[in-house]
Amino acid sequence: MLDRYDFFQIAYLVNDLETSIDRWANMFGAGPFVVAPHHKTDRFSFRGTDAEADVSYAFGYLGDMMIQFIQQHDDTPSIYRDMYAKGQEGYHHHGVLVNDYVGEKQRVIDMGFELACELHADNVDACYIDTRAWNGGFTEIHADPPHILAAFSSWRRAHELRKPGQPNIIERP
Repeated sequence: MLDRYDFFQIAYLVNDLETSIDRWANMFGAGPFVVAPHHKTDRFSFRGTDAEADVSYAFGYLGDMMIQFIQQHDDTPSIYRDMYAKGQEGYHHHGVLVNDYVGEKQRVIDMGFELACELHADNVDACYIDTRAWNGGFTEIHADPPHILAAFSSWRRAHELRKPGQPNIIERP
């Protein structure tokens, strides 16, 4: 039986990171957001190829939930273009943090879902499982080493301490 893994993240493909950040900050009080422009990985595989799309990310919190925005800058095939054509935007995936990355990835694959993308960046492994037929989006399985948990905790703390009028974007440590 699986241990319970709460969603830690909800992610959206967007056309413009700053516009999305401002909208969520103004509407819901989300943020502040940390932006990773033109993010590159150390290892990357998309459906058996090493074609890595040019993407930028923004990460911020709304309560206990991490909100991620993804902007793809090119037309390279990707898990984002699998769902949305250029110019479209919307919900893309939810993420779970796991302490047994290899085992959990295999467990979900053994359930009949396809591994769409796997990567290693910032000294952590993550993958995206194509669960669209079941839940309308991808499922990200993300390892939880201490340095990642510390980064996420600091971003969440920035959200807790945020005061009106402070910037919607902060520097990535």
